[in-house]
Amino acid sequence: MNAVNTPRTPLRTAQDPAATRPRRLSARLRLTLSYALFAVVAGALALAVVYVAMYKIPNYPLTASNPRDNAVAPTRGEILHQVVQYSALALLVVTVIGLAGGWIIAGRVLRPLQEITRAADRAAAGSLEHRIGLTGRRDEFTDLSDTFDHMLGRIQESFEAQRRFTANASHELRTPLTVSRTMLDVAVADPSGQDYGRLVSRLYETNQRGIEIVEALLQLSALDRTELALDSADLAEAATESLGLIGEEAAERGITVSAETLPAPVTGNAVLLRQAALNLLQNGLRHNLPTGGTVTLTTGTTPAGQSTLTVTSTGEQLRPEAVATYAEPFLRGRGRLAGTTGGSPRGHGLGLAIVSGIVDAHGGTLDLRPAPGGGLTASVTLPGPR
Repeated sequence: MNAVNTPRTPLRTAQDPAATRPRRLSARLRLTLSYALFAVVAGALALAVVYVAMYKIPNYPLTASNPRDNAVAPTRGEILHQVVQYSALALLVVTVIGLAGGWIIAGRVLRPLQEITRAADRAAAGSLEHRIGLTGRRDEFTDLSDTFDHMLGRIQESFEAQRRFTANASHELRTPLTVSRTMLDVAVADPSGQDYGRLVSRLYETNQRGIEIVEALLQLSALDRTELALDSADLAEAATESLGLIGEEAAERGITVSAETLPAPVTGNAVLLRQAALNLLQNGLRHNLPTGGTVTLTTGTTPAGQSTLTVTSTGEQLRPEAVATYAEPFLRGRGRLAGTTGGSPRGHGLGLAIVSGIVDAHGGTLDLRPAPGGGLTASVTLPGPR
């Protein structure tokens, strides 16, 4: 039997304001009473005007037009008494109609708000797939519904990305530990048959990989909670320094690197900007063609005064929907696993995530898109100097 997932009722704890907040009349009942009170007050004012107007009429003695008739006409006092009686009855009818009509109208007006409340309760219980999807003409409630649905979508994407990050991070951190344990188990099982020099070298490499992963994670985490030290900087200088650091790896992989570095002044952290440029270049090298690949770097400014840094690398044809996920930590699509040509270190799937964090910290944007002939184009756009 398939289990059916039903939304859970959110638990109210002592720290939850809703658990200690005193109850009051519902919004629907308050609106109903407000509508009814308005109707009664408006009716009472109208009847008061009628009463005053009739009270001001002179109290002439009324007689029949034919003196021989004995018809008796009511006096003004008797007429006012009748007006008061029927006015009270009318106010009673207006009150009943106001309460009934107000209850119905308030229910119709608040129905979209009830849908939003139910969706919020489901989200609080952990169900982020539900969407309100109000239809009809645009008003305050449809705007609120659309905003809430958009917020749920963003939260769901964030949670899914966080789950993928946790799972992938656990895998990446567990891999070097597992490899180390396997090599040690083999050495313990057959001590005399081991090449201890080679064993120590492999253990060192495996341990170094784990250290690199942890350091990258710490760097990525620090970007979200550390205030940057900003100063005048230039993306062209950051790119030039990064080019000097990847020359040996590019030669080992047989990849041609070209650059056109025009001035691109920004207000930022020069160390982090150099790290971003270096990560983009290393990403282009390690996810390139097996032979004959190229990496092109350009810097400059836009007509709007923004500074840009673009790295274009050759490679296989990439799908746009896959490219959109490359900035997620540890997430590597098919064909995005770094190679090991020449013994160069392979990537951990954190390079573009760190670039994205650096760019966000500088108030810029990172645009990843497939290159027309295959490969990837990564563009960083930052605000000009402030």
